[in-house]
Amino acid sequence: MLIGEVARRSGVSARMLRHYDSLGLIRPTGRTDAGYREYSSEDIQRIFHIESLRALGLSLREVGRALDDPAFTPSGLVDDLISQTRERIASETELLTRLRRIAAAEPADWKDVLQIVALLHALGSESAGRRQRAALSSVGDVPVPVEALVEAALNETDPNVAGALRWALRRSGEHGLALLAEGLGSPAAEVRRRAAQCIAEIPDGAATALLRDALTNSDIAVRRRAALALGARGVADAVPTLVDMIIDETNDVDAADVLSTLAGDPALADQIAARIVDCLARDTVGSAARRRLAQALADIPGTTAARALAALAHDEDRAVALTATYIRGLRDTGDIDDRAHRSDG
Repeated sequence: MLIGEVARRSGVSARMLRHYDSLGLIRPTGRTDAGYREYSSEDIQRIFHIESLRALGLSLREVGRALDDPAFTPSGLVDDLISQTRERIASETELLTRLRRIAAAEPADWKDVLQIVALLHALGSESAGRRQRAALSSVGDVPVPVEALVEAALNETDPNVAGALRWALRRSGEHGLALLAEGLGSPAAEVRRRAAQCIAEIPDGAATALLRDALTNSDIAVRRRAALALGARGVADAVPTLVDMIIDETNDVDAADVLSTLAGDPALADQIAARIVDCLARDTVGSAARRRLAQALADIPGTTAARALAALAHDEDRAVALTATYIRGLRDTGDIDDRAHRSDG
């Protein structure tokens, strides 16, 4: 079979077949009387073997060794090819992500494209200062795509840079919420908690809905962050978690402050006081926790809180009783000073 027909049947160009010949990869078995290359069926089979190995990513030199060197084993080479392919896929995926982010920013001209690329590089810089400047400049005339801001915020370890990224996300509104919601389900605890903190600083209704869902998150730190943010927004669903935070002495002063804000609603004041009373009745709540709960009752108006403090004033634990008595006196005179009665906690 002459080279032209081999090229048509194999899909390998005549020029490439001549190149294979020059490298010694495939030498036609014979020649015609006119001196043209003539390929046998075995030659054609070898051509298909060459193309199959090339399709796996082998170089022509590696193809020659694989076909002609009996000592050449495929296992190590295949492992190398797997590693190289993974690296190439990762590189191509990173490029695709970058291109999508540039497209999402809808650049008007190449100057905008270059500015976006520079900001994306800065967000990935090893310099915390450079990352922070990029975050702060991301709300300018050519903003960084929100997907890049979310990814940076969920992975940032420097507190100053993280604060700048949350500020930028807050300025971007609800556009990054879907990605932040995915962060709440991350297998990495730090990512979940950063996502919750970012959402807590976005003040719209969609963020509030996500925070409500986060109250049932499997991560207790996420639940607590959500409760603090929801309580500040007047959401009563946060009350049980806030009370538990006081019991567990985890951001208990912040939790008590938020409960005090919620108690500005008379209906919620009784609900909060009733929750605290229920917790005080548990045998598992120790004296230190009871004292913190008594302190929290100081800013809760209404008869339920007053009755609870009256009962605590006779608590068998002297520290709890003294705390409750002191708070009752402040309530009676209307002279409750948050700093005074919480400094002890």
